[in-house]
Amino acid sequence: MRRLGLAIVSVFLLWAAYVPAGAASAATADSSQSTVFQIEFTNAKLVPAHWLIKLNPDGSGQFDAEGGSVSAEEKDQIVAGDVHRPIQLSPEFTARVFATARQRKLFAVQCESHAKVAFQGTKRLSYSGPDGSGACEFNYAKDREIQALGDSLLAVETTLMYAARLEKLLQHDRLGLDREMESLASAAHDGNAIEIGAIHETLNRIAEDDQVLERARKKARLLMTQAR
Repeated sequence: MRRLGLAIVSVFLLWAAYVPAGAASAATADSSQSTVFQIEFTNAKLVPAHWLIKLNPDGSGQFDAEGGSVSAEEKDQIVAGDVHRPIQLSPEFTARVFATARQRKLFAVQCESHAKVAFQGTKRLSYSGPDGSGACEFNYAKDREIQALGDSLLAVETTLMYAARLEKLLQHDRLGLDREMESLASAAHDGNAIEIGAIHETLNRIAEDDQVLERARKKARLLMTQAR
């Protein structure tokens, strides 16, 4: 009977030791998941006039854009409209985003330079995580690294909007894909569209569609190769 009692106590002690360890692991995982970077962009003169990127430390995230209104010259063209799509950015780019946030006091700083430059749109960068939170907004940042990060994220948004337009063209105007793919290839070459790997699925659909002009399919394959 005494041996049985000791065995029960031993099992209970092992269970008690295990539960806190498991809870600690869960807490660590939850902390990682609660770390989020976000950029919100607003410029009423552009289409989209407002968009948002949320990014997690593993590169996953969400892109949301409001379609806005188009000019009279564009009313007959196919436009992306509202965009809501999950995203996956590269480990290298994601690491740069979060490293910049931590190096720049989680954006709990004054960003705006108040320099006399043309209005390019309001960028609001924010960070939230177990280590703290902060946010700042600017048209043109006084900190070179923050300005560079904002420019890079604008180039990511450009890529994601290309994908949205390409998907509309793939559905409604396959011939129009040729010009749009040419424009994307040029933007990627100039560095105005980056993280092309984030739209791999869209490019792959174009590359494999035999109803699409071969020129457009070739550009899609080339962009996928360069992204890898």
